Amino acid sequence: MGLLTFSLNVTLDGCVDHQEGIADDETHAFFTALMDGGGAMLWGRVTYELMESAWPAIARGDVEAPPAIREWAIALEAKPKYVVSSTRSDFPWTNSHHLAGDLRSRVQSLKDATPAGVLLGSGKLATALDRLDLIDEYRFLVQPRIVGHGPTLYEGGLPSTRRLELVSATPLRCGAVAMHYRRAR
Repeated sequence: MGLLTFSLNVTLDGCVDHQEGIADDETHAFFTALMDGGGAMLWGRVTYELMESAWPAIARGDVEAPPAIREWAIALEAKPKYVVSSTRSDFPWTNSHHLAGDLRSRVQSLKDATPAGVLLGSGKLATALDRLDLIDEYRFLVQPRIVGHGPTLYEGGLPSTRRLELVSATPLRCGAVAMHYRRAR
């Protein structure tokens, strides 16, 4: 059984707005390594649509991008992508699959079928999956910023505190810190 790892940029005040993170070669390398190490991506519809609006065009070469960004887009194109949505069922981006039905059983089945693990990158979906005790690890890139706005991490709340064990903390040159935690069971 593979692990479900929740990974996201987060500012010091908890903001998870994707525009508030530092996008440089080192932060890009962090997320590339995470994606390369996992067997599949898991997103909610909103994150899928955000990703779908940019990355396929970069992978095809329709949009100018540095070589490292294009290589990442091509790797993402090949990676299996699973999308949880109750409002959309058609996901035409290459290797995209709709995950419908009972959330707990469908995500558990995906974990069981993906030994290399599943990388979760959607904040609202993470809240729902954490409420179901399905998240095994957390890989946050903590940004050296206080932005004073939302959306924020776990905005909808959790029924109880999650105890985590620190696996590693790696500072980056830009001031961000790559934090790796595992659920304490």
